[in-house]
Amino acid sequence: MKTLKIFIINTLILLFSSIILQIISMFFNVYISNTIEEEAVGVFALVMSVYTFGITLASAGINIATTRIVSEELAANNEVGSKKAASRCVLFSLIFGICASTIFFIYADFITIKCLHNKIRKNVIYLICIALPFISMSSAVNGYFTAVRRVYKNSIAKFFEEFVKIVCSAVLLKSIMPSGIDYACYSLILGDVISEVLSFFALYILYKFDKRKNLLESRYKDLDSYNKRILRITVPVALTSYLRSGLSTLKQLLIPSNLQKSGMNSSNSLISYGIVNGMAMPIIMFPVILVTSFSGLLVPEFSRYYVEKKYKKIKSVSTLILCCTLAFSIIVSIFIFIFSNFLSSTIYHKLEIAKYLRILSPLVIVMYLDIVIDSILKGLDAQVSVMAINVFDCIISIAFIYFFVPILGFSGYIISIFISEVIDFSLSGYQLIRILHKMN
Repeated sequence: MKTLKIFIINTLILLFSSIILQIISMFFNVYISNTIEEEAVGVFALVMSVYTFGITLASAGINIATTRIVSEELAANNEVGSKKAASRCVLFSLIFGICASTIFFIYADFITIKCLHNKIRKNVIYLICIALPFISMSSAVNGYFTAVRRVYKNSIAKFFEEFVKIVCSAVLLKSIMPSGIDYACYSLILGDVISEVLSFFALYILYKFDKRKNLLESRYKDLDSYNKRILRITVPVALTSYLRSGLSTLKQLLIPSNLQKSGMNSSNSLISYGIVNGMAMPIIMFPVILVTSFSGLLVPEFSRYYVEKKYKKIKSVSTLILCCTLAFSIIVSIFIFIFSNFLSSTIYHKLEIAKYLRILSPLVIVMYLDIVIDSILKGLDAQVSVMAINVFDCIISIAFIYFFVPILGFSGYIISIFISEVIDFSLSGYQLIRILHKMN
């Protein structure tokens, strides 16, 4: 009963904080869309796809490893062990972050020319290099607070980060930087980097205070035992994450160029890409915070159930959560479809976005269920399977974009989104059913 109470409290904390943060983020995205040119929105979306790959390169697997190992230590009443494991995870995250920054620094020219089509200067890539180690370490600390069920500390740091990002970006866009695509992207990334660095230090201070408590002695004396356990999780997850994120980034970069092959010019292809990814998708994904609020907490909870072999509990909780998610996603899908005109005109003052909201609304059901299924699978030590499915999904999606978007045009891009999400959901769902079936 106490465990359930803590889970509910943490879920509510994440829920309300995520709702507020998502509202702030959405209004900030609207502000950006109305402040910079439509083409700049598309270019910024491309920059963010590269940035996301860098984040994956820097932190892939470390959040899951921290959450899983700390949860396992706490399930065995090894509180000192949980702290040692967390410290070692933070060290690994720093190493991963520095390596990722080095790679981005070396290949800054290649990324700028080949990936971003010379739309911006390489200074933006250097800014990303600064942020990556801090993002990686924040990911490890976030994993620790999730495992020890003190997610309110993650929320505090996230609020601080969002506040700093908005203030810095707004000041840079309005007061310091001149107009233009290059300076707009530079301002937004610089604001993000400043917020990531300051957020990490705030999070790390909370982490250091948390570690000062008197704890039970650990069964592990040798830190090498933690190294092996961390690497057992991070290495396969990182390798598949790198492949998946690389393919995902390649997919995003291929879209504008293949739209041009269909007959669209460079500016129009970036504008269309920006409308879907920078405007329509944020609305589609806005309600998902109600799902992600508890799905992230499922990893440590299912890890504990799995270690303690509470298989009946795993099955019953999985069924309940998936049924609730299905009902919620259907309601959201219908709402977005019916009120697409209102959402488009109210948020962006552009009615043409409503068409894409109606087209993409059925995906809500598939996407939201897939998020929950992936979290359950990660808690059941199937994180490698999750990433392998994501890799396969990306390969199929890239193949479709490469061969059919030049023929079908923008309609082909929309179809590729549906293909990607349906494949991911179907394979993840099958994997979960197979694992649950094996449990006695």
